[in-house]
Amino acid sequence: MRGFDERLLNGMGVFVAIVDAGSLAAAGDQLGMSPPGVSRALARLEGKLGIRLFDRTTRKISLTDEGRRFHAQVTPLIAGLEEAAATASGSATAVRGRLRVNVDPFFSRLVLGPQLEAFMAAHPQLQLELITRDQLGDMVGDGIDLALRFGPPRESSLVARKLLETRVLTVASPAYLQRKGRPFSPQELASGGHELIDFRDPVTGRPFPWEFHRKRKRITIDTPGRLLLNDAGTLLSACLAGYGVAQIMLLGSEALLEEGKLVELFADWPDEHFPLYALHPSRHHPPAKTRAFLDFVMALLAP
Repeated sequence: MRGFDERLLNGMGVFVAIVDAGSLAAAGDQLGMSPPGVSRALARLEGKLGIRLFDRTTRKISLTDEGRRFHAQVTPLIAGLEEAAATASGSATAVRGRLRVNVDPFFSRLVLGPQLEAFMAAHPQLQLELITRDQLGDMVGDGIDLALRFGPPRESSLVARKLLETRVLTVASPAYLQRKGRPFSPQELASGGHELIDFRDPVTGRPFPWEFHRKRKRITIDTPGRLLLNDAGTLLSACLAGYGVAQIMLLGSEALLEEGKLVELFADWPDEHFPLYALHPSRHHPPAKTRAFLDFVMALLAP
């Protein structure tokens, strides 16, 4: 590649639009270009770079490894150009365009959902797409701008920012405790006398271990649970209905505890926590739309 020209820049914009839209035709709709025009722009870019950016079949288009690396490098550059254009037009802080956010389903339903109206009203030029999944997936390949995920992030090139740590509580409903009796130590849960609700770790596919932390002391209980779930809402519902004992996050459960609908069993083991992280694919300064959404989330979490 001997030089940089306008067609190369245009090709980069087309390439990013294809990744975001998921197809050449959808990218053409966004850019006001015909599908053949999008295809020609992509072919020119691939020829200029000397690499194949997409694997294409009649039914599917997906990034190659080279395309995935190129997307990770070029996306912050395109975002920077957009920010520069906004600055030049006197609207450096404008929140506009499309923002795609990968969100943990429990956090989306319980924390984000009830407050989205205010955020959307504050940013009328923004198109927000919330994608709720139990796993992170491929942020670059899926065209995700930001992710909000519980649990320690796996080692990767993503930028990770811890937003909070919420306590992990062991709870049961009053109806369950009346029927089965209250356990007074974590070890009693391993005796087989209690029904336990296990939760599947989306990363490993195995149930989360039942851990109990008190300062530097940590114990893990081998629990004989018969019910395994992968949806936090279902786990909470089953526990509230009196099926058994569960481990839940304090975040989003405060009212249930205050109203007595759930009872914390081992308040003397208070030190197990679970983190919430924001992840994004670039170490460059995130664009205004990403910063605005993060500020919104932080304001929700502040209390």
